[in-house]
Amino acid sequence: MEPVIDLSKEYGLVLEGGGAKGAYQIGAWKALREAGVRIRGVAGTSVGALNGALICMGDLEQAEKLWKTIAYSKVMDVDDALMSRLFDKEKLDSEFFRTTLKDTFKVLGEGGADITPLRRLIEENIDEDRIRNSPVEFYSCTYSVTDRKEMDVDMKAVPEGQMQDMLLASSYLPVFKNEKLHGKTYMDGGLTNVLPVNTLLERGYENLILIRIFGVGHEKKITIPDQVTVLEIAPRTSLGSILQFDSAKSRRNMRMGYYDALRVLYGLQGKIYYIEQKEEECYYLKQLMGIAPQVLELLFNRYKLEKKSGRELRTYMEAVLPLAAAELKLGNDWNYQALYIAMLEASAKLLRIRKYRVYGVEELAAAVERKAADDSQLQKLPAFVHIILNR
Repeated sequence: MEPVIDLSKEYGLVLEGGGAKGAYQIGAWKALREAGVRIRGVAGTSVGALNGALICMGDLEQAEKLWKTIAYSKVMDVDDALMSRLFDKEKLDSEFFRTTLKDTFKVLGEGGADITPLRRLIEENIDEDRIRNSPVEFYSCTYSVTDRKEMDVDMKAVPEGQMQDMLLASSYLPVFKNEKLHGKTYMDGGLTNVLPVNTLLERGYENLILIRIFGVGHEKKITIPDQVTVLEIAPRTSLGSILQFDSAKSRRNMRMGYYDALRVLYGLQGKIYYIEQKEEECYYLKQLMGIAPQVLELLFNRYKLEKKSGRELRTYMEAVLPLAAAELKLGNDWNYQALYIAMLEASAKLLRIRKYRVYGVEELAAAVERKAADDSQLQKLPAFVHIILNR
């Protein structure tokens, strides 16, 4: 695959705050790194600051290990089994829920969850010397409760030995027990700036990559100057709760971040799958027009259309395909490429074909064909699936 991003440029990376959702950012960084994207600087809030430190260190293996082995007890002084059950809706009974809420309010009443484990996690994974010697600039956002102001921190300019504390300062969620750091009290940076785009704009960056995780917090309204280019890597499905520090969820989110970044870097098509598209519009028109007579018969029956001798293909193009496009909610401006790929993706999803890999159009169509050959429920599938299968 050939990148659609300009690899001759250096980029500023903006990492949104979002607690446990942060694994997504490390997956995206892996894809950027493999593609050869040069990162000049990183600005992050909360977990974005923690990931930014790992990126400045250049240690992908350490970052992946941290998120693959994350647990509730590595962030807060809590019981992993209890927290896991709290986030498992299927196993959550009402009595357990009431008891857990009672315990939660008790903890909050005592000043919040003890995050001594988070301090330990930062100490074990963040190397201040490596960050200071890194060619990558590094900024974090936090809020000083003591000074009642937002702080845009140049992490390499903080006094020696205080970098880890400033990372902790950016990550003080309201549910965490807050302790003073060097005489001041801080709050999670997401309170005032969950996506610190301005941090890099104000320092002259003109090429930005935003890695979104849609955390809880205030997103500033920023006017992007005309000369600035912005690429956004963002999930299309939920990453879970900001407090769901579950290793299985984190591994899944890392994988999603990796493939979502590939979509942006290589211009992959698809809303659900990741499809390398090299064909012209005429290719898709040809695929759609080569419909078999028995499939036409099925489509007319499914869509309750009158079959007129000699006009079957015209009715198919003018009536059946628009009905399929409406079924897939494509809007009125669809073209043959958009329709075919939407039908292909929906068919693959219905047949539960593996999502996380890059497919060619014909490769994904062949996977649909193979899976449908073993599906005894084929006749119960939507009409558009038969268009893709042409049987």
